[in-house]
Amino acid sequence: MKRACFRKNTNRRENNGMRIPCGNLKTNYFRMKSIKTLFLFLALLALKVSAQHEGQTYIPDPNPRIQQRIDQWQDIKFGLLMHWGPYSQWGIVESWSICPEDEGWCVPDTVKDYFHYKKQYENLGKTFNPTKFDPEKWAKAAKNAGMKYLVFTTKHHDGFCMFDTKYTDYKITGKDCPFRTNPKADVTKEIFNAFRNEGLWIGAYFSKPDWHCPEYWWPQFPPFDRNVNYDPAAYPEKWNNFVNYTHNQVMEICSNYGKIDLMWFDGGWVQKHPDQGKAPEVKGFQVKKYYDQDIKMDELVDKIRSKQPDCIVVDRAVEGKNQNYLTPENQVPDKMLPYPWESCMILGGGWSFSYDAKMMETRKVIHMLTDIVAKGGNLLLNIGPGPDGTWYDEAYSRLEEIGAWLKINGDAIYNTRTIAPYYDGQLRFTRGKDGSANTIYLLADNEKLPTTIQVKGIVPTKNAKISMMGKKGSSLRWKADGDGFKIEVPASLGKTLPSKYAVVFHISQVAK
Repeated sequence: MKRACFRKNTNRRENNGMRIPCGNLKTNYFRMKSIKTLFLFLALLALKVSAQHEGQTYIPDPNPRIQQRIDQWQDIKFGLLMHWGPYSQWGIVESWSICPEDEGWCVPDTVKDYFHYKKQYENLGKTFNPTKFDPEKWAKAAKNAGMKYLVFTTKHHDGFCMFDTKYTDYKITGKDCPFRTNPKADVTKEIFNAFRNEGLWIGAYFSKPDWHCPEYWWPQFPPFDRNVNYDPAAYPEKWNNFVNYTHNQVMEICSNYGKIDLMWFDGGWVQKHPDQGKAPEVKGFQVKKYYDQDIKMDELVDKIRSKQPDCIVVDRAVEGKNQNYLTPENQVPDKMLPYPWESCMILGGGWSFSYDAKMMETRKVIHMLTDIVAKGGNLLLNIGPGPDGTWYDEAYSRLEEIGAWLKINGDAIYNTRTIAPYYDGQLRFTRGKDGSANTIYLLADNEKLPTTIQVKGIVPTKNAKISMMGKKGSSLRWKADGDGFKIEVPASLGKTLPSKYAVVFHISQVAK
């Protein structure tokens, strides 16, 4: 994932008697004073690239088939994201602890020898043995939660492959990984099959940068930051080798792992950049140019669609037709966004597994889901599996509670679109494709439902009927009021609500 300005998975833990060599991973920055100003400058230079939705223009894919597929994706609303890899053994942030940047989520401040630490991190694959891996259990829990699609990290920035690629041995099926002899060693295939069998769409997260590949971080030079550590223009053959390596791995996924509904590319700094001339001048420093990291995405998308013609492609944070929807990360926009988008959010801990993870409360997740849908988006909720191949126990209970709410109120979420005013105080609004609408009242903890609900900006038709979802046969009185209407809730109904988290008033037909 792109790092935002929050810290996670920062604790040192022990696992099976092994002490994490990185020590106590505090939020203090790893001090690299001699290049701090340079990193600050480059970070500012990269802001435009790393923005996930602010300031970006959505450019629709011109392919009518893909436009239809995106419309179908906007119907399903709720998905599961999983970050999983050998890093889960230490309970640390995925990949980023080997990125030599002066940021709180990168190299831990207790590391005194970066290269020694990087070697230890890269050896984690030699002890990764998730013997309790049970993808069918995960898939059933996701389905029962009301989730409709999956995005799984086939490869994160550290380059460790969670699928059986033939282009590197740095993989879960590699000769050094103890899990390679397990019948379920190709975890990507097992996960995709299990979730597909439960009716979910299948999405493959794939990192464009690869910090283990010698064609990206060339051993001739040390890595300086998240970017390629050589100038692709100066070494075109080496860069072309990396482009081919990337394309080959993506096509393995598209050719060998069944139907792929989503290709979810991370690492937005790997993109084509026009020549910006000489490097900018910063007094006291020699500043490199921002390298052109043209991964030939147009060509890659054509290859993907030759095998997977319905595949939605999300080239995250790269403005253009290959970003089929936008992906604000770990945040919910404060307004309705008039294009396809998805908020990826952490259920508990960090993106990857952490030993002291605290789960988001069920009420908060349900309120967040309704808020996102009311603003036109999808929710992609992240769970980080542990080193033994299990989920947090609390993750199952949260999903069960979310699923129970959606079984009652799902018609106000799935297959809906936006309707102004979108939200108002504790109210969220969605529109059915049949001319109906829904008013969702978000209940605070221990709150009693008011006997009168004031709705502004929506007007039911004259003979419209209003009912409460989960209360069969309920028919509530309502009356027009200015540019909206009021719903009268009988006291008896308020005492026996179908949910303590949120209730939905369904309006059979709206005039506007």
